[in-house]
Amino acid sequence: MLDIKFVRENPEIVKENIRKKFQDGKLALVDEVIALDKELREIKQEVEVLRAKRNKISKQIGMLMGQGKKDEAEQVKAEVANDGAKIDELSKRETVVNEELTKKMMVIPQIIDPTVPIGKDDSENVEVQRYGDPVVPDLEIPYHTEIMEMFQGIDLDAARRVAGNGFYYLMGDIARLHSAVISYARDFMIDRGFTYCVPPFMIRSDVVTGVMSFAEMEAMMYKIEGEDLYLIGTSEHSMIGKFIDQILPEATLPQTLTSYSPCFRKEKGAHGIEERGVYRIHQFEKQEMIVICKPEDSPMWFEKLWQNTVDLFRSLEIPVRTLECCSGDLADLKVKSIDVEAWSPRQKKYFEVGSCSNLGDAQARRLKIRVNGEDGKKYLAHTLNNTVVAPPRMLIAFLENHLQADGTVTIPEVLRPYMGGKDKLERK
Repeated sequence: MLDIKFVRENPEIVKENIRKKFQDGKLALVDEVIALDKELREIKQEVEVLRAKRNKISKQIGMLMGQGKKDEAEQVKAEVANDGAKIDELSKRETVVNEELTKKMMVIPQIIDPTVPIGKDDSENVEVQRYGDPVVPDLEIPYHTEIMEMFQGIDLDAARRVAGNGFYYLMGDIARLHSAVISYARDFMIDRGFTYCVPPFMIRSDVVTGVMSFAEMEAMMYKIEGEDLYLIGTSEHSMIGKFIDQILPEATLPQTLTSYSPCFRKEKGAHGIEERGVYRIHQFEKQEMIVICKPEDSPMWFEKLWQNTVDLFRSLEIPVRTLECCSGDLADLKVKSIDVEAWSPRQKKYFEVGSCSNLGDAQARRLKIRVNGEDGKKYLAHTLNNTVVAPPRMLIAFLENHLQADGTVTIPEVLRPYMGGKDKLERK
C-alpha cells in the first residue's frame, strides 16, 4: 500500500505506474482516493474545532450556575449538546470515509522498480542468465509421476479417495528424497547465516491482508470456518507477520530467517497436462527465506536471495535460469521479482521452481513494521522473500535430470548424508 501523502502529491506518477502494469481500470482510483483523503482531512479538522469549542464553553456552565444565571447555563448546555451530536455524526462519517479510503488504497499497486521490464503478462518476462548446461539425454524421460511409480513412490488414487484431486501419497525412497531435499535446504540456508524457524501454519485475517492483495487472498487462501484463521499458502505469510505492529531497533537489522512449513492453496482453475501430477497441488511443503531490512539495503538483499536458490539447485546438479518478471506479471505489492526456473529434460524447456520478491515498504506499511533509527526517527522497513525449495516441483526437476538409462536415479554427493549414504535410487 502506498503512502497517501505520496499519492496526493504525485498523482500522475501513480497513474503512470498503473498504466505500466496494464491495469487501466484502476486509474480512476487515484482521483477517488485523493477526494476521500481531502474529505477525511476536512472532517478531522472540523471535529477538532468543534471539540475545542465544546471544551471551552463547557467550562462556562459551572461558572454561570454559580452566578445564578440558570437560563444562560441551559443555553450553553444546549449548544454543547448540539456540538456533541455534530461531533458524533462527523465521527461516524470519518469511520466510513477512512474504511473506503483504505479499501481503495489497498488496490492501488506498489510503485515498481525502474529496472522492471514493461510487459503485459508472463509471456513477456525476460531471461537474465542461465546456470549449468541443459541436457537432453538420448533416453526417453517419462512423466514425473511415472518415474515415481517406477520406485513405488506415489499413490494418487488413494489420495483421491481420501482427499480428492490435488493431493498425493509419497512413499518409500521418493518420500525419503522429499524429506532429504527439505533437510538439505534447511542446513544450506543455516550455513548462509539465516536463522531457522518453524512458524504457525495458520494466521489471522489482519496478517493475511497485510502480506498479500485481496485478489491473491481469494485465489489462494483456505479459511477455517467459524474462526478468524486462514491456512498459510506459504510460510512467508506468518514469517513476515511475526513482526506485525513492531518497532525494531535499527541495530537488529537485517532480520534473516529461513522457515519450514506445509503450504495450502486452492489452486483454482483447470490446468494443462504439464501442471498435473505433483506440479500444482493443494498441499505441499516448502523451505522459505525472508528478510526484514533497511530500505537502502533491500536491492542488495534481493540479489543475494535469488542467488541462494540458484546455488542450491546447482549444488544438486540441476541446470536453472533466472527470469525477470515484467510489470504486468508483478503482484500489486511487489516492487521487483525474479523467478528461478529449472531445466526439464522431458519437456525440453525450463519451468518455475521458485520466486524471489522485493516488496519495498508495502507489507511493512500494512502491518506497521517500523524501525527506530539511530537518530530516533522511525521509518518503515523493507521486506523480501524467496523460495529456497518446494519439493514437489524440485522432485520433478530432480528426477528428470538424474534419471539414468538403466532406470536408476543418481543422488548428488551433497544429498547423500540425508539419504542414508545412498548414491542412487533403484527401481522396485
